[in-house]
Amino acid sequence: MDLGKGTNAPDVYRRLGISQQTYYRWRTKFGGMNPKMANQLQEFQKENSRLKKLMADQALGILILKEAVHPN
Repeated sequence: MDLGKGTNAPDVYRRLGISQQTYYRWRTKFGGMNPKMANQLQEFQKENSRLKKLMADQALGILILKEAVHPN
């Protein structure tokens, strides 16, 4: 990154077209990761979200079946 080469932070933000807040949010989330690891993290997060939705759908299906078998 250019910050290690003597470029000041505001110049880097402008060059990247991001705000200072965005930079620090990314640094907090991805700091210390190489790009490959960051991409893997994002892929895992997408897959995790998909699996959570699948589990919610299954739980709803089970609840509907239980209601059908034992109506209150």
